[in-house]
Amino acid sequence: MKKLSLTFAFIFALMGIVRADEGMWLPMFVERLNYVDMQKMGLQLTPEELYSINNSSLKDAIVGLSNGAHPRGFFCTGEIVSKNGLLFTNHHCGYSSIAALSTVEHDYLNEGFAAKSFEEELPAEGVSASFLVRMEDVTAEIFSVIDFDMDYMAKQKAINAKIKELEEEASEGGKLNPVIKGFFEGNEYYMFVYKTYTDVRLVFTAAQSIGKFGGDTDNWMWPRHTGDFSVFRVYADENGEPAEYAESNKPLTPKYNLTISLDGVHPDDFTMIWGFPGSTERYMSSYGINYNVDSFYPVVYEVFKAETDVMDEYMKVDKAVNIAYADNKAGLANTWKNFEGQMTMLRKNKVAERKAELEKQFAGWVDAEKARQEEYGDALETLEAMYGQLSEVAPTLFYPNFLAQLNPLGMSAEFMEYYMISTDKEATKEDKKAAAEALKEIDVDALFKDLDARVEKGMLVAVMDIYGKKFAVDEMPEYMQKLAKKFKGDWKALASYIFDNSMFSTADGTKAFIEKPSAKKLAKDPAFVMFNAMREQMMSVAPAYRMAQIAISEADHDFVKGLREFYAETQPDKVLYPDANSTMRMSYGSVKDYQPADAVSYDYVCTANGILEKYIPGDFEFDAPQALLDLIEKRDFGQYADDNGELITCFLSTNDITGGNSGSPIMNGKGELIGLAFDGNWEAMSGDVNFEPKLQRTINVDIRYVLFIIDKVYGATNLIDELDIVKAMPEPIRVEEE
Repeated sequence: MKKLSLTFAFIFALMGIVRADEGMWLPMFVERLNYVDMQKMGLQLTPEELYSINNSSLKDAIVGLSNGAHPRGFFCTGEIVSKNGLLFTNHHCGYSSIAALSTVEHDYLNEGFAAKSFEEELPAEGVSASFLVRMEDVTAEIFSVIDFDMDYMAKQKAINAKIKELEEEASEGGKLNPVIKGFFEGNEYYMFVYKTYTDVRLVFTAAQSIGKFGGDTDNWMWPRHTGDFSVFRVYADENGEPAEYAESNKPLTPKYNLTISLDGVHPDDFTMIWGFPGSTERYMSSYGINYNVDSFYPVVYEVFKAETDVMDEYMKVDKAVNIAYADNKAGLANTWKNFEGQMTMLRKNKVAERKAELEKQFAGWVDAEKARQEEYGDALETLEAMYGQLSEVAPTLFYPNFLAQLNPLGMSAEFMEYYMISTDKEATKEDKKAAAEALKEIDVDALFKDLDARVEKGMLVAVMDIYGKKFAVDEMPEYMQKLAKKFKGDWKALASYIFDNSMFSTADGTKAFIEKPSAKKLAKDPAFVMFNAMREQMMSVAPAYRMAQIAISEADHDFVKGLREFYAETQPDKVLYPDANSTMRMSYGSVKDYQPADAVSYDYVCTANGILEKYIPGDFEFDAPQALLDLIEKRDFGQYADDNGELITCFLSTNDITGGNSGSPIMNGKGELIGLAFDGNWEAMSGDVNFEPKLQRTINVDIRYVLFIIDKVYGATNLIDELDIVKAMPEPIRVEEE
């Protein structure tokens, strides 16, 4: 027995015991699971002040940002900071709206924007702000409709039907937006009921030379000097209820708004983050990790990097192109650098090896009892086989998929339905006429809006070159084999030919075809034919890919169920938390520095001095507004300086976050806002799969830097006046009498 205990102690050392700073916790369980620990670390609020469904509480200031009135997930988090519905989030969270509102004449991306009154605030079309009303456990209701003798697909069909029924019942006739999600790979289910507001308006943004200072180079890196924040406002009708945009709408009076503290941060200060983390995979098997690192991530990295390199080339020299492609480029660049970091750090931190050791011990535990063998015995074997199958088909699926999305191939796909009906021998004349008539509903100008032919052609050439080098010619569809022979393997020339000879490369060509559609003409268009060739290549492996994904989902369900039993039996004090899935979570930790490598030590704060050190005049990533530079040179920081007279731009904490937490409030023990979470650090890019306590840090923009930019750089004192700002009185200096 002693030997067994030592073995399990070794496993837990490998995996990492759940620490105070590890875990994204469900708010409804805070009192039972976390409260005592949080109190010891410095929390001064009661459980009821944190999360209540009967009274206003801190959770009522946390906002999920998404698109549409019925979101099922959130791209970012925001927080309410005034009694007039003012909302803080990250600059990169508001980036899409800022770019959409920008023009060459009103370039808010590069110049910034500050509304001096409610009337000047700009509608952020499509953006919605959701407040959590309540959450509840619906596991029993969900499981009541399934028979555990059902096959996997039958279970999922029954579960989905029950989810739809329960969500409809909780919607109160459409007034609320209930969302039910599975946890622990479908072993538990919870319902989250939201009230969603669709009138959200841009109030303030700094120039992207502040909000994106450092660009892709500094992304995921420390030290950091990025003022990653933007300001919006939530509007409601006269009764405080959600309503579509209307001039008559009023700023929302929230149930709760955060107070802002100017006290700053110090080592080991308690920190708490609330928000909507998007996705983690802490229970992923070693086989899943190896598939991602070796087969999936490299494809995405290579293609997205090539596309953003082309965008950069033209964005740096053309203001209109910079505005048009800013949002798309930001999303692609963030993804490829994220995947680059994960590939690097999952290997460096030996995460797959640590998972494999756990799986070895889990398999031994399963083999020790016949009942376990029957329930869990095939899980790991299935995961190994199916991830192997995914690895085999991934290149054939993903490279053609990404290529087929680029214009003019992607544009030609709009005409697939017309082609299918027009060439269907069983289709009637009326059907074919209707299909041709339906083409006139295509908004060609909208499809081509903000597209630059140089960029579109450049991306096609770059990705076509990648595609051509990944496959032997005889592995390609017949059409591609013919083109490869015609152009003698010059894939860049081939791509140029496709772009230059397709009617779908220009709006005029597309409109001309719609005026006189012809299936024969469509069948000869090189982009349309190539799109179908890519589709053919993808479809050749799609069934195998889909089958593997289904088998993996079923095996993951069994593996995680068994893993929870394994931990319950071998380490009953271990508290497991569910993976992030774009539902409200709370994490807590402390302000802390870190040592990423031998003889390297990073401080827990960065100051504005670093902006001067990094500043490169006119540079795409490291330029900065003269007004900001002047204030730093003069050290004119006002009330936003720390005790040493420095202006802190960003600070580190040990909180556990991931994508979706961008814009989340980071608060002190009193629940006061001290900053906005906006990034993780490079050395812990493996953290979505395995928390790295010695390395993993959240990068936060200091709230004092946020207010400094609003107040001192842009002079938007109307916003400063709207906030509830506090600062503790300094401790008196005591002098002992002689």
